[in-house]
Amino acid sequence: MSIALTMQEYLEDNHVPYELAKHNRTGSSAMTAQVSHVPGASLAKGVVLKWDGSYLLAIVPASRHVDLDKVAKIVGERVQLASEEEASALFPDCDVGAVPIFGAPYRVACVIDDGLERGGDVYFEGGDHRTLVHVSGDGFDRLMYGMPHGHISN
Repeated sequence: MSIALTMQEYLEDNHVPYELAKHNRTGSSAMTAQVSHVPGASLAKGVVLKWDGSYLLAIVPASRHVDLDKVAKIVGERVQLASEEEASALFPDCDVGAVPIFGAPYRVACVIDDGLERGGDVYFEGGDHRTLVHVSGDGFDRLMYGMPHGHISN
């Protein structure tokens, strides 16, 4: 069981306690929630978007999909999905397709769906498709402090 070094350092630097759990590899974050017995609304996933000549990380519950029009209203410009290759290049210590939920330590702008800011526990992939990270709602709020948020999913 492992977690990407950048993610681990970010958690530790922000003094956020976390727990790790191993799970079988799945094809989607919604399936990860199912096999891990975690509500889809509590499992956060990152979706990489192209924005303003750069990238933006949209963080939404695993049970939801990013609404590009809603994100565009928040950031003030059109956004589109990035390719898996583009996303992988942003997170070199993560497996291909294992997008983290933290933009700050990777120097990627971030926007968070309001559905994740309800104070409950939050789970997310650790960067290797087999490790689930669990933090408290307060810990998640601390990690995402100052990040823009809104209703960006459907």
